[in-house]
Order: sequence, then C-alpha cells, then structure tokens
Amino acid sequence: MSWKNELPDELWRKILEIGIKASNFTFKDLCCVSICSRRLHRLSNEDLLWSHLISVDFPNQTSSSSSAKSLYKIRFEREKERKLWAHKRAVLRKESQVSEHLRKLREIEVRLREERNKLNSALLELSNLHKVSRASVALNVWQPEVVRGRQKQMVEQCVIPVESRVHALDMEVKLCNQQLQVFDKAYRDEKRRLDTAKEELKSMKYHPLRDYTLSSTENQENRKKRKKLKNMHQL
Repeated sequence: MSWKNELPDELWRKILEIGIKASNFTFKDLCCVSICSRRLHRLSNEDLLWSHLISVDFPNQTSSSSSAKSLYKIRFEREKERKLWAHKRAVLRKESQVSEHLRKLREIEVRLREERNKLNSALLELSNLHKVSRASVALNVWQPEVVRGRQKQMVEQCVIPVESRVHALDMEVKLCNQQLQVFDKAYRDEKRRLDTAKEELKSMKYHPLRDYTLSSTENQENRKKRKKLKNMHQL
C-alpha cells in the first residue's frame, strides 16, 4: 500500500486546504496534484478547495450557483482575456512611442542637414570674401596687368562692404556650429530613447514557445541550404 493510500481523505483534504490558504498553492499546483492518483483527482475536484482558490485569486467576484471549479475556470478565462487585451494595448502604446521617436529623429536629421547647408554656404561665402579682401590689398602692389585686371574685376563685383560682411558671416558660422552641437546632442538623446523603446517592445513581444519554434524552423532551413550547397560542390 502506497503512502498516499495510507492517509485518510480528511487529512489529504486538510493538507490541500492549508496549501491553498497558507502556502500560495495555485490552481496549477492543484491540477498537478489531480493527476497523481484517482483519489487525489477526486479530492482536488471538490468545491471546497476551488472555493478557497476563488476567494484568493478573485476576492471581489460575486458568488454563483455553478460548481466552484467551473466558476474558477470562467473567471480565470475572463482574467486571462483581460490581461491579453491589456498587453495588446500596452504593445500598441509602445509601438506608437517607437514611431514618435522615429518621427522626432527624422525631424532632427532635417534640421541637421539644413544647419550644415547654412554652415557650408557661410564658409564658402567667407572664403570668397577673403579672396576679395586679398585682391583689394594686392591692387595697391604692382602686378602684371592680366593679374591686376582679374583682381580689379573681383573687387568691383563685390557690392557690399567686405569687413562688415565677414564679421556677420563669422557670427553666422559660430551660431551654426552651436546649433549643430545642440542638434547632435538632441539626436543622440532621441536615438538612445528609441533604442530603449525598441528593446522594451521586443521584450513585450517575446514569446518563448513561438520564438523557439521560429528559431527551430530557421535552423532547419539553414541546414537544408548547407546540404544543398554541399551537394552542388560535390557535383
């Protein structure tokens, strides 16, 4: 006679009841116990035990005329569906957050390009003005007429005061560099937030069984490809 059969039903019932009340005994544990023997299967189906589980897992639910086990199953399925929809909403919110980070990154990229273009234009104009300034100085020195003519033409084409424009461009270059630093930092910060959101989304979408199945399928496909390539090389 096994030790399970040596204990009376009352004692087993008390053990299971204490397990539920005092030892965090869950419905999964009770289901596991039920497959150990016919006797435990019978005892684990009793309303008293499932009533205790209902009071622990669904304390705010109203009572019903259904059996405690059936009632627990109904409430468990409802809770499972509620959690599933809550998870789907959380995933959608996180996907929306990822999209928003991507949108902000594209905005910053546009601002960076615009600021770089402004900087390059200012630097190019500044370089040309320095050439005009050097040409203006060179006019006061004797040079071959051909060279002097080109320098004179360059100076005459400049219709604005060189020095004031150079000063304005120097300030613009300085401002562009400052703005580029600001946008670059904003880009790095937003990229970090995007990477964090993507990792959180990946974690939320992770499903061990599904991902393992997909991984196994990919491994099988890779093995088939390697075998096919090996056969082709042997021909």
